[in-house]
Amino acid sequence: MRLVSSRASKLLIAAGLASLLAACQSGRTQVASLEGYTPDPALKTASKSNLKGRVSHACVVTQSKFQKVAESSVAQPCGCYAERTLSTLDSAEIQSYRTTGYFNDSAKAKALNALDSCKLPRPV
Repeated sequence: MRLVSSRASKLLIAAGLASLLAACQSGRTQVASLEGYTPDPALKTASKSNLKGRVSHACVVTQSKFQKVAESSVAQPCGCYAERTLSTLDSAEIQSYRTTGYFNDSAKAKALNALDSCKLPRPV
């Protein structure tokens, strides 16, 4: 049984990657790199648990490519990253993420701290 359609999974991956990459970029560069990006409408009503899964999945995909390792080897640290990041975000930061599909400046700082805490390298 397929839990998620192919198109939905592609949108999920794209939204997650965009949020992780946006979290690691600075102010003006972030806006330019996300030009034309449309956030997944499901973010607006997604549970916090679902948001954690999205962030974790984006981390796994990004970190495995960045580190050139198997996705399974970064799954646990990425779960740590997603948990720590979302647990530190306040309601305004979560609402911003739901609306835009990426972390705002204050949430980016928290996401970077979570990467460090979970011993994941920061993307360049």
